[in-house]
Amino acid sequence: MALTYSFKARLWHYPEEAGWYFLTLPEELAAEIREDTAPFRRGFGSVKVTATVSGQGWSTSLFPDSKSSSYLLPVKKAIRVAAGIDVGDQVDVRFEVAGAA
Repeated sequence: MALTYSFKARLWHYPEEAGWYFLTLPEELAAEIREDTAPFRRGFGSVKVTATVSGQGWSTSLFPDSKSSSYLLPVKKAIRVAAGIDVGDQVDVRFEVAGAA
């Protein structure tokens, strides 16, 4: 059974010029992910996923974030440019947990 999820979040930039861009999962979804993905977690509690934003897909990982009690989804530059999204934009995201099919 595939583990597929979707959510909406605002894109934000971690400070510093070369910083990372992230989407923070809603807390309720993060709780569900923690419960559903126990067998699929890797180092530091990360979860490998295939994510899609505005028709642009990529392989990445969700990373646990103790500050927000959630997970962070990094969004690389090629995806941001192809999807036409920037900091502050509300983004629809869909992702599937790798290896859960």
